[in-house]
Amino acid sequence: MAIDTSTAPSTEAAPATRPSGTAARAPQPHTPRLSPRDKLVLFVLCAAQFMVALDFSVLNVALPVLGADLGMSTSALQWAVTAFALPSGGFLLLFGRTGDLFGRRRLFLAGLALFGAASLLATFAWDPASFLAGRALQGVGAAAIVPTGMSLLTTTFPEGPQRDRALGISGTLLSLGFTVGMVLGGVLTDTLGWRSTMGLLTLFALIVLPLAPGLLPESRTPDRPRLDVPGAVTVTGGLLSLIYALSTAAERGFGGTDVIVTLAAGVLLLAAFGYVESRTASPLVSLPMLRRRTVAWGNLGGLVTFSMMSTVVFVLTLYLQEVLDLSAFETGLVFGVQGILSVVAGVYAPKVIGRVGARRTLVGSLLGQGLFVAALLGIGEGGWSVYLAAAAVSVASMFHLGAIVSYGVTVTSGVPDEEQGLATGLVTSTQQVGITIGIPLLGVLATTGPDLLAGTRTVLLIDTAVLLATAALVFLGLRRPAGRG
Repeated sequence: MAIDTSTAPSTEAAPATRPSGTAARAPQPHTPRLSPRDKLVLFVLCAAQFMVALDFSVLNVALPVLGADLGMSTSALQWAVTAFALPSGGFLLLFGRTGDLFGRRRLFLAGLALFGAASLLATFAWDPASFLAGRALQGVGAAAIVPTGMSLLTTTFPEGPQRDRALGISGTLLSLGFTVGMVLGGVLTDTLGWRSTMGLLTLFALIVLPLAPGLLPESRTPDRPRLDVPGAVTVTGGLLSLIYALSTAAERGFGGTDVIVTLAAGVLLLAAFGYVESRTASPLVSLPMLRRRTVAWGNLGGLVTFSMMSTVVFVLTLYLQEVLDLSAFETGLVFGVQGILSVVAGVYAPKVIGRVGARRTLVGSLLGQGLFVAALLGIGEGGWSVYLAAAAVSVASMFHLGAIVSYGVTVTSGVPDEEQGLATGLVTSTQQVGITIGIPLLGVLATTGPDLLAGTRTVLLIDTAVLLATAALVFLGLRRPAGRG
């Protein structure tokens, strides 16, 4: 989805003597204007992030048509999503660190090229195997694009108002990409066919790829430590197993043997990863990095805001179509309001961060998201519920966008340039895991019972409680005296 030459490495509005571990930043008198070249760099990086975000949702409404065209069974359609989610989440940390060591721009460009070629393969797929191969390669490309793109963002724009503004734009386009994908996917499928959704992604890659080499600076760590191969194997295997288990559970529940085995394997591999990292001289993930309070608590806030909002969108999509009988296109329009207000939030989030600090913005955003999810508990079977759903989810999304920007600022502030790929890899891994776990853990509560409306309300109630509890935990976690952060 930005960078560090500032002398104020923290993000909380406070006196200059406040410890940097609380993400404190002195107020800035104004936001420096971006140069034309800075704007082009921001366009390239954000366009790539938007393209990846679009890929997460643009295909969803096209799945029934796609399945009929390629001869895929209904049960096999989940692989159209899982084939992308597995590598895109599983390789994030590995590629983030690889970019640190061997060149972020180089890996970013390779990811763009692979993503474009894979999208072309998916566009002209002739059978299920070729389509799923294209989706899997898209996921590998996305895993290279996302962490290197964000670390290029954070090493190009100095910490402070410029980085806040860049992350605000990036976060807006990330959120907007998911929303636009839902609306655009329906329109393209109805007018041009499902292949046009993949063709659109190819077009994005063809626009961004020629611009990137001349605009983006190369960056990497000054030394060349050895890549932590055991750490890479265990964390990648653990994430792949975990994402597979949760993605499959979203479709079939947690009772399947494959779900149980891969879930256990994922937990064991991630535990082994922690052991490996504590004993290697050049770890893939620095344990002191994970012990930074800004990194730990910031990522918790990010994990919760993504998982809870993805769950809300999932259950509301079912509710609007199954209970209120809206069409797929009408449902997309409801979420279109969400996208518009997300743009507004993206404009103002950096200004709020500059005024009150990233910690307060993150806590307040989680709190606001929780309160407006709670407002959705008032939905029913009457037509007026469409307006309540549209209004509440849209305002909740504004707070969600504030949480996205502020947790990214919190996690990356004060991190040296040579570790930005690691920090942003953690940020983007949090995004992917958050998007993945919310629906199987909570969404199934709405679909397994006899009453969808009652199940939806149960999910919304739990969603609210998790958000409010996390806001309290993040507040307490980030206000403790610095010393071990």
